[in-house]
Amino acid sequence: MVLSQGQFDLVYNSFSLAIAAMGAAFVFFLIQRTTLRPAFRLPIAISAIVVLVALYHYVRIFDSWNAAFVYDPLARTYTSGVEGTLPFNDGYRYVDWLLTVPLLLTELVLVMRLAAGPTRSLALRLGVAAVAMILLGYPGEISPAGDLLSFNARTVWFILSMVPFLYIVYVLFTELGRAIARQPEEVRGILRGARILVVVSWSFYPIAYIMPSVLSDPALGEVVRQVGYSLADIVAKPVFGLVILAIATMKSRLDDEAEAGPTTGAAAPRATAA
Repeated sequence: MVLSQGQFDLVYNSFSLAIAAMGAAFVFFLIQRTTLRPAFRLPIAISAIVVLVALYHYVRIFDSWNAAFVYDPLARTYTSGVEGTLPFNDGYRYVDWLLTVPLLLTELVLVMRLAAGPTRSLALRLGVAAVAMILLGYPGEISPAGDLLSFNARTVWFILSMVPFLYIVYVLFTELGRAIARQPEEVRGILRGARILVVVSWSFYPIAYIMPSVLSDPALGEVVRQVGYSLADIVAKPVFGLVILAIATMKSRLDDEAEAGPTTGAAAPRATAA
């Protein structure tokens, strides 16, 4: 595969942006975790773990991308698959997603502070569906792109991996939706926003996944795929973690106010001497 310098640099810089976003989010989540009530620290700890795992894998992805291409200064192009290069390792992303995607769903369930039974049930079912989605997607990722309508291996695995994805969407908008309706009024809106953010950001992954089968230029398809994955990861991990932090902060404040009890009215003015 031959990439122009601009195409190579676009992917390179998207990886660099992801590394910076994950590292900054990790430090920020660790600092902010200590400001919360103990009941809400676990979801933020999970957010920190998610971005730390992603940070490690993006460093590996960054190194693998650099090792996969040789630069031609005369043509100003980067070429892969030639002597002296190594194959780009797509497996780093899938190992990352296998670890982080179930955790992302778990932190959303935990920050709601449901009863133990519903928490376990939702976290388990969403986690299993997330693992199935990732495992079913990987065989297609490493298969030749082919044409989208030819029902090649990539297309078949794409369709199969969409089944657990649609199940996750169903659970988020049915069972989790009913649980959100029972949350304090002050946090219902942001919880619904977090749910929508999960669906919207995760929708970018299948779009990026299928781009090599849609675009006739293999180089352009690869660039769109890698940049799309990186941007989706930034939204789905650091940005989503910030939303979870906002929910945890609001619920901590509500607990503080409830513990303090009702505020007393303003003191009556003192009578003046006649």
